[in-house]
Amino acid sequence: MNSDPLAQSAKTHLITLCEKIPTRQLGSPGNQAAAMYFADGMAKNDFIVESQPFDCIDVRQGDIELGVGDEKFEAFISPYSLGCDIRAELIRATTIEELENLDLKNKLLLLSGEIAGEQLFPKNYVFYNPEHHQRIHQLLEEKQPAAVISATGRNPELAGGMYPFPMFEDGDFQFPAAYMKDIEGEKLAAFAGQVVHLKIDAERIPSHAENISAQKGDQNERIVVCAHIDAKSGTPGALDNAGGTTILMLLAKLLKDNHGKQGIEILAINGEDNYSAGGEMEYLRRHQGNFGKIRLVFNIDGVGFKGKPTGISFYECPQVIQETALKLATDHEGIEEMPQWYQGDHMVFLSQGVPAIALTTASFAEVWADIAHTPQDTLEIVDEDMLVNVAKYISKLIERV
Repeated sequence: MNSDPLAQSAKTHLITLCEKIPTRQLGSPGNQAAAMYFADGMAKNDFIVESQPFDCIDVRQGDIELGVGDEKFEAFISPYSLGCDIRAELIRATTIEELENLDLKNKLLLLSGEIAGEQLFPKNYVFYNPEHHQRIHQLLEEKQPAAVISATGRNPELAGGMYPFPMFEDGDFQFPAAYMKDIEGEKLAAFAGQVVHLKIDAERIPSHAENISAQKGDQNERIVVCAHIDAKSGTPGALDNAGGTTILMLLAKLLKDNHGKQGIEILAINGEDNYSAGGEMEYLRRHQGNFGKIRLVFNIDGVGFKGKPTGISFYECPQVIQETALKLATDHEGIEEMPQWYQGDHMVFLSQGVPAIALTTASFAEVWADIAHTPQDTLEIVDEDMLVNVAKYISKLIERV
């Protein structure tokens, strides 16, 4: 057993976040418990703790039935789906062009092939929303199918390692939605034109969540270190992102006796893995027009993959900060420069003109393709010593910049 007190603390935090708390999906009781646990840890290290609450949606999901006569199909309830009990004609679309030419009123729509190749960005997602995703949403709202089934393959860039992945993961999507494997979708497509039965037991539950902001020093000129505390449903979220949250808690311990003028904000953002990006939107709302007070932001997401180095990348950082960070990395084995990546909360700050440093596993593509958002994201693949190393690295870098 590692005798380093910080490593022992890291282990405790990981077990609490991934095992004692059953889920950290935004708005769930587990998510609320995780935020409270984090706030308590910050207060114990003499940080001023601020809760930033916002409304969101929790869900309850039961069983799903999909069949034609005696033929049954394996399908899954899409996150945030509405409930239904429908018997309707099945219509299939494989391209946007086909979708444009179909009469779907009160029909059961099967999306497969090209049109189901990507997880759609949520309808009201403000940070990025491709035109062809917007077009699909527009057509569905115009044509009013009774429900939508998507048959999907793999898309690690947008959906992580999930197979199949839900094409729709959106509490603003106003149709019952299910998803299935692409090969299962081909079997279902053979029944196009026939009456298909879809029953979904699900409901949306109004809830709330909160960011936790822990502050020390002058907040009018501060450095922000952030990580998202939420996780997808159905995954322990050890790498994504209990590891990042743990680093924040270790950093608070390292900075407990720091009483310098430099302002520090340690920020647990809630909702990075959620369609609403609720925590990001709440932080933007609270600080709109005041992002000039932030000198630099660190974002930690997906750090601690056993046997893999931690990658560091820079976004609009002054040259002196980059040079300092890379020089310091030589004293912290396992931290190396990597290419920029854009699927993280550092982009929220960058959009407001704040220079950013992002830390993740250098094997970013592997994590996203095979582990992220799946049940395989467990404690067994996380190295507590790496988390301690990164926390110490950030602590020293803050002192130097």
